[in-house]
Amino acid sequence: MASNYYSATGAIFLIFIFFLSTSMAALVKEQPLVLKYHRGPLLKGTITVNLIWYGKFTPIQRSIIVDYLQSINSLKAPLPSVSTWWKTTEKYKSGTLGSSKLVVGKQILDENYSLGKYLKNSHIIFLAAKGGHLSGSVNVVLTAKEVSVVGFCMNRCGGHGSTRGPTRSAYAWVGNSETQCPGYCAWPFHQPVYGPQTPPLVAPNGDVGVDGMVINLATVLAGTVTNPFNNGYFQGPPTAPLEAVTACTGVFGSGAYPGYAGNVLTDKTTGASYNAHGVNGRKYLLPAMWDPQTSKCSTLV
Repeated sequence: MASNYYSATGAIFLIFIFFLSTSMAALVKEQPLVLKYHRGPLLKGTITVNLIWYGKFTPIQRSIIVDYLQSINSLKAPLPSVSTWWKTTEKYKSGTLGSSKLVVGKQILDENYSLGKYLKNSHIIFLAAKGGHLSGSVNVVLTAKEVSVVGFCMNRCGGHGSTRGPTRSAYAWVGNSETQCPGYCAWPFHQPVYGPQTPPLVAPNGDVGVDGMVINLATVLAGTVTNPFNNGYFQGPPTAPLEAVTACTGVFGSGAYPGYAGNVLTDKTTGASYNAHGVNGRKYLLPAMWDPQTSKCSTLV
């Protein structure tokens, strides 16, 4: 099986480059950010998300992520909501119109580290295959805080790819950075590794590592449905593309700038920062997503 991997959020040094380039462009004439459509298929309709939990996660940690996924299609949560954030993906057009509805499918637990605690890309593909190879599904591998993955904390916090063959299927991976690199993959819930040092925000679900995983899971899922087979929407080289969310690195609310996530909401009781409501009373902080209709990074608040 062949695969293509893409970096998720967390490249803090890219935040500085992103804002520097945009501010310099503003001195001349601000150019719209454009993700080119490469005429490939997008993932539309009902998409089953199978979860492969690799390593030890507590039931509460699993519920934070499952509730996020179930919030994507829920209309019950107050605004601004996770589902409102996800609706931006509907604006990505291809030959197939419509929305991408995500439903949680299988949940496979591998708590005994069957492949060890240091994984290569081939291991991620092997683990993802446990979810099956059905079209219209995405198998997501979630690695625990004790697990190292090639490139993790160095140039990526997660990624997505696809298998080749008669039936192409998409997969993704996100790691828990709590003990390895929270300043890289769980910013803004931890002091950043690079750039301006501002106080971290309080994680909305009280778990820096898993709340950081939600940010990166949101990133790779948006990239998966809008560029599943490396010929959808992206800018730059296909081996290192800017996608729906990675094109907006470091932006979570209006007025964002290097080291500052932007104007977000604050829970009056816990002091936690968030910008989206989910099911079961959950609150999440979700990254900005590029809007094809405005050619700008769109935030919920």
